[in-house]
Amino acid sequence: MAGFEVAGRRFRTEADYKAALRDQAKIKEIRIQVNMEQPGEVITLYTEMQTGKYRFETTVGNDFDDEIYELAQEYKRQGYDQNSKLPAGRKKALKKKGSKQAQAASVKKSSGRNAEKQKKAAKKNKNADVSLDAYDKNMQKEILRELKKREKRRKLTVLLCSVVAVVCFGYFSVYYYFSGRTQMNYENLAQLKGSTTLAAGVSPGITIHYTEEEEIELEVLEEYQTLYNKNKSLIGWLKIDDTNIDYPVMQTANNEYYLDHNYNQEYDKNGSLFLDKDCDVVHRSTNLIIYGHHMKSGKMFGNLNKYSSEDYYKNHSTIQFDTIYEKGTYEVMYVFRSRIYNEDEVVFKYYQFLDAASEKEFESNMQEMAALSLYDTGVTASYGDELLTLSTCDNSEADGRFVVVAKRVL
Repeated sequence: MAGFEVAGRRFRTEADYKAALRDQAKIKEIRIQVNMEQPGEVITLYTEMQTGKYRFETTVGNDFDDEIYELAQEYKRQGYDQNSKLPAGRKKALKKKGSKQAQAASVKKSSGRNAEKQKKAAKKNKNADVSLDAYDKNMQKEILRELKKREKRRKLTVLLCSVVAVVCFGYFSVYYYFSGRTQMNYENLAQLKGSTTLAAGVSPGITIHYTEEEEIELEVLEEYQTLYNKNKSLIGWLKIDDTNIDYPVMQTANNEYYLDHNYNQEYDKNGSLFLDKDCDVVHRSTNLIIYGHHMKSGKMFGNLNKYSSEDYYKNHSTIQFDTIYEKGTYEVMYVFRSRIYNEDEVVFKYYQFLDAASEKEFESNMQEMAALSLYDTGVTASYGDELLTLSTCDNSEADGRFVVVAKRVL
């Protein structure tokens, strides 16, 4: 088992072990190229990792990803950006300067401490000759009771601090475990896309019974047959070039299950991307809505809100969404912020726009989204066009949502 260990991580199979060695070599090369003490270089590296320039296969790479994320966030908190560069020798000079200041502060603090010690010593000497026996019995009982209360409070404080420490440690352990597992899972799934490993000998045909009278025969695209045979909840695959959004899309009879389950049907706080339960990819709904968590790590739809920048949109104007039955390319049309409203509120609710019963209804929804859009893309849609909506959480307000709407062009 010891032979399958890399960077403190153990791997069960030789294949995983070799993947970890590849990650380790890639990380070593990155560390040679990037000066981790230069804020601008670290923040640039973090941005490149979020756009998918560097992809890792194992938890070794995931640990490095988390390290760069935390370091970049710390530099940003200090006011640095991608263009920041510390002059040579500045760090050393700062330390030296800080050392002199520390010495001066130390002398001042030492004087203060000595004065405080002298006060405490004088107080202690003043009360040194006073024993418990000097008080009457009632007073002795009160003193002992008070001392017991203080000791209980001290023990309770220590216990609470210990519990908080254990909970925090447990939370971060679970976070890194799921984060690492999620990354490995989706790297493996991306490799299975187009594979015939599990597709051989299995009929790709699917029979869908809409009603007793209607029966439809469909065929799963060859590149998704292996993935579909592993999990029949697969409905498609979403990809945005030059980003980390490259995931399978699931669909079940409810919109709850894949909030906290991954493609392998394991509990996972990252959840999965999933299509609204009421959307139909066969009898095509006007608007297909895909939901995903906004993860701080950037996973799932963690980077979707980058579309709030018009420059970002211009470099990522197309989205690839394939159903398991057909391929599709979409062009971004509207980008806006909204929220989940109460049922009795009379307002445009984008998440209820699935099918347009008439041209008037379609145009009304288009006008509402155009009015909300953060910028004008110049892309418009007409009744009969097929739409795709990507939705994730947004912290700008309570129950906030960040939404990207695109029109199918291919």
